[in-house]
Amino acid sequence: CFAGEYELPILRLTRSIPTRAIPFDKARAAKEQNQWVHFYIHDYRFECLWAHPEKYLPLLRKFDGVISPDFSLYRCMPLAMQIWNTYRNRALAYWLQKNGVDVIPNIRWGDERTFAFCFDGIPMESTVAISTGGCIQKKSDRFYFKQGLQAMVERLRPRTIINYSCMPREIFGPYLNAGMHIVQIPNYSI
Repeated sequence: CFAGEYELPILRLTRSIPTRAIPFDKARAAKEQNQWVHFYIHDYRFECLWAHPEKYLPLLRKFDGVISPDFSLYRCMPLAMQIWNTYRNRALAYWLQKNGVDVIPNIRWGDERTFAFCFDGIPMESTVAISTGGCIQKKSDRFYFKQGLQAMVERLRPRTIINYSCMPREIFGPYLNAGMHIVQIPNYSI
């Protein structure tokens, strides 16, 4: 039921592949539910889900599925906060799965210190989701993103990677050239 030193909840494998996703904070007003809900938004916009998940379950069940929450893992955060946010990401995903929601695990890492826990609880050869949004603006950001992507691929060997946002060739080219299945979901627009 738990994985790793920090006992992160173990998620079920999924092979789902979304083509569209709407931010959690826009889901309530959505006219179309034949899409996925994502959390690639500022944390304060979905802290309410952590505080009262049962309140939002009926809403989330209306959609095709959920890309699991994405509480931030900033490299400048104390490591304890990064572990806590990873736990919160997994705990909500686990709870949603237990309550009948199709969930694609979101993977988030900081620097190499986070590799000791940030992949725990994620099944191998599953569909997983990541986002380049706000993560590759500076040269140092790109370095850490590429390092984490490589570690994730080696550790989890995902069947499919869903990337929300842009897919620069310098980052994704080697994986695409190797035949890895990577699906880009464009940024949400009204």
